[in-house]
Amino acid sequence: MTATPVLHYIYDPLCGWCYGAKPLIDVARGILPVVAHGGGMMTGAQRQPVSAQLRDYVMPHDLRIAQYTGQPFGEAYFEGLLRDTTAVFDSAPPTTAVLAAEQLGGRGLEMLGRLQTAHYEKGRRIADNDVLMAVAVEMGLEADAFRTAYDAMSGEVTLAHFKTSRQLLSKVGGQGFPTVVLEQSGQYQVIDLGPYLGKPEAFAAWLRQREGVSAEREGVCAPVCGLDGCQ
Repeated sequence: MTATPVLHYIYDPLCGWCYGAKPLIDVARGILPVVAHGGGMMTGAQRQPVSAQLRDYVMPHDLRIAQYTGQPFGEAYFEGLLRDTTAVFDSAPPTTAVLAAEQLGGRGLEMLGRLQTAHYEKGRRIADNDVLMAVAVEMGLEADAFRTAYDAMSGEVTLAHFKTSRQLLSKVGGQGFPTVVLEQSGQYQVIDLGPYLGKPEAFAAWLRQREGVSAEREGVCAPVCGLDGCQ
């Protein structure tokens, strides 16, 4: 148990609503410790190649996220990546990259943010190892060190991370991704991000005055991606 508040962020790198919440996580990192927990939304049987069906499914959700949050979705994503039938949507490799960047210097959330931008704005294939390596180098990580850390975090380590993250999600009663939880003195409160999406300054103000303010509401109403995909 700790009296120091910690924000737990249960995310997936391929979750559109997590990308929508990116500005909130960015401001939170300047106020209190934020711990990232990758949930493995598109892994195993949910891992899938890009297809016309997938594009038709995700585009209306992405357009809603853009309208709701103001986050930019690039032409390279809508008309490039979502039409590239050789691409695969797989949450495991980018989550492993986040774990590797965290191991190298506590830069996991920075890696996540860069991968979200690479995916949704630039249409890059963030499940591909060469793209992950390029992003790591772009953020100033040494290539060999990142490759070693990535190899160490891949496979069973990443799968174990997914399991632990989902256990936390279940413990706090989260409904999907993103779920943001304030922990203080052993107590967990799920924060409803709905009123703050597109309003990072308001979220920052709430975090700064969180003492004595209840973060938990009746029924978390913020839109989320489900455990196996965005709805």
